[in-house]
Amino acid sequence: MTIADDTLTVAVRVKPGASRARVGGRFDGPYGPALVVAVHAPAVDGRATEAARRALADALGVRPATVSLRSGAASRDKLFLVERPHDGLPEVLRRLRDGSTA
Repeated sequence: MTIADDTLTVAVRVKPGASRARVGGRFDGPYGPALVVAVHAPAVDGRATEAARRALADALGVRPATVSLRSGAASRDKLFLVERPHDGLPEVLRRLRDGSTA
């Protein structure tokens, strides 16, 4: 997770084809600690990526239009950009990723 130029970069590990969608957990991937996003959509024609983008926006409490894919279109490990993140967003992301309740 990095913040620059009014954007927040979020590392995500997508688990396509999950029996139920959920956002939470940590995966140590190529971009460092990543948020796990399990989606029901299959990894076909970008459907899992789109489902992950929408699930991430919902979990962070932002509009889907403010979340875009930066890299990883054909990979489970992705970087998403969140435009104009609010001040509490990094903490929300940290809680989702690390499971902290404080």
